[in-house]
Amino acid sequence: MTTVDAFLSATARPPGSTRKGPVTAARQRRTAIVYALACLVGALPLALGSPASLQAAGIGLWLPGAGFLAVGGWGPLLFPLTLAVFVASLVAWFWAGMVTAPLLVWLGSAALAGAIAPERIWAGGPWVAAACVAAVCAPFYRRAARQKREGFAKAVARQAFVPASLAEVQVQAAATPDAGAREMGTEELAALRYLLDRALQPIDAWGGFDIVDQFQPAALRYQLNHMGFALGLSQSAYTPNFHGYLGEAQRNLIQKYLLRKVWGYWVYESCWGNLNFTNWDPAARDNIMLTGWFGMHVGQYMLASGDRRYLEPGSLTFRLNELTAFVHDFNTLVGSVKANYDTAEFGLFACEPNWIYPICNHYGMAALAAQDALCGTDNVRRYLPRWTRMMDTEFTDESGSIIGLRSQHTGLQVPFPVGEAGYAPFENIFAPDRARELWAIARREIAPAMHPDKDGRPRISLPGAGLDAGNYSTGHTASFAGILMGAREFGDDDLAEAAQNSLDADCGREVTNGVRRYLAGSNLANANAALGSLLRTGDFGRAFSQPPAQETLDGPVLDKASYPEVLVGKAVSDGAGLDLVLHPGRGAGVQTLGLARLRPGARYTVSGAAVDAFTARWDGTADLDIMLEERTAVRVERTHS
Repeated sequence: MTTVDAFLSATARPPGSTRKGPVTAARQRRTAIVYALACLVGALPLALGSPASLQAAGIGLWLPGAGFLAVGGWGPLLFPLTLAVFVASLVAWFWAGMVTAPLLVWLGSAALAGAIAPERIWAGGPWVAAACVAAVCAPFYRRAARQKREGFAKAVARQAFVPASLAEVQVQAAATPDAGAREMGTEELAALRYLLDRALQPIDAWGGFDIVDQFQPAALRYQLNHMGFALGLSQSAYTPNFHGYLGEAQRNLIQKYLLRKVWGYWVYESCWGNLNFTNWDPAARDNIMLTGWFGMHVGQYMLASGDRRYLEPGSLTFRLNELTAFVHDFNTLVGSVKANYDTAEFGLFACEPNWIYPICNHYGMAALAAQDALCGTDNVRRYLPRWTRMMDTEFTDESGSIIGLRSQHTGLQVPFPVGEAGYAPFENIFAPDRARELWAIARREIAPAMHPDKDGRPRISLPGAGLDAGNYSTGHTASFAGILMGAREFGDDDLAEAAQNSLDADCGREVTNGVRRYLAGSNLANANAALGSLLRTGDFGRAFSQPPAQETLDGPVLDKASYPEVLVGKAVSDGAGLDLVLHPGRGAGVQTLGLARLRPGARYTVSGAAVDAFTARWDGTADLDIMLEERTAVRVERTHS
């Protein structure tokens, strides 16, 4: 079933019908049965005339803190307090996978009510508790019914516009940039420098990163991944034959990821979420927010650079302390994703214990695609059919949209903002037809927010205060960056221009010493804005699914250059020669370049440098001086004499 099929089938169902998949329906039935049994067990002491302590504890099974209503006296004052603590426990459950927290609060409050109960319960307590249960449940029921109606209405509206929108997307997305003509200009290099400045710090330095928490979207791991995506894309799309500081920056991000500061959250989530107090391997059970995202990141680096070091056993080792380490490599990370998919009843598997995020599972499937491109595996062929079937049946709502989040244990859906614009670039890696369908929906539903500003330039105005998930602040920087990424990936130039203009005008654009940043955005939002600035049609999909051409892998490389003195806007090879476009990053001056992967002892001609010819050393290297004052094109070509 495609995305279009999903919402077309939604319009064919009668009003009031549901979109529950069989696994979701079974989990929700189980949840309802368990709750009904808890209420029944809680009512038995009342029916049997049991001691007051049992009656109060039993009523406490109906609703967190409800047992205090039966205590009478000052006891009912504990009911709202317990509900507040229970809500906090739900936040902890959602925020950090603390599955035990709601159960401890609910059952603990029931036990406490029984412990403080007088000889006789308050006669009105059971009736008030039952009314409170109805008062709590009714709004959720009404909200679910309203969402179903609105979902079906949205599906009908989409049915009217998607065919025409999809036809436009097919035309726009078919264009492929001319690889030989591409180069990063001043704006792209300014965006890239934001990432390089942070990535080239010492491994244990975190200047310019947001350090808030390590459980949800502001976590360091997500910042590292998306910075890596942007740096990797700059290499695959513009500078495949530049190693030097670009390779060092990408490897630094990978090494930072292996620090316990980044992945240590899993020790806690394993304990309070999976009751696992002995094996804290972050690439074993669940945790696709690490294995999928990091696997995608490392795979992209190896694919773009030709560096295969992370295929070596032990190359990605997560060290807990001096005595304990979890030894991994790229293949074991991806192997964990596959092993979890093999046993996942929902077809997708969890990030934190219990919580299944479809967006994280998009990263997981992208990691499988990267392994296919690197190692010749057939992961996408094997896993994608069931993955898409379960996505469409278990994680798609009445409108045909992929939901944000589902509880693995209860089957309940929880709101989480992603949307078609967020999913589409990832599906372009492994399911481009589905990706275009998603973008056909996204672009038309964003279009009403586009308008010209006072100077006639296209802009986007989004409702509300906005949310930057990278640091939990308000603002639309992250949203504009996400729209920019999607629009660039699918060749939607008008929408991309509007998103870029909105970033520049509304998000505190600042360029200092040649480095661009958006002051109103988090580090994660800035990384995505940089990625959006670099992207052109299809770049994101190719960066994780297509290796460089063989002549790129065989040809000469720029292996050494000083940063930030030498900014590399282009570095491509036809297998024999090397084309470079360089910019000064810190004033004019003579710069020395280190070339490698030359033919040992061969003679090369040069244009754009201080010399017009040189002979490669016997190790295939050479040094080349250039006077760098402005944009400088350099051509190195092997002679045939």
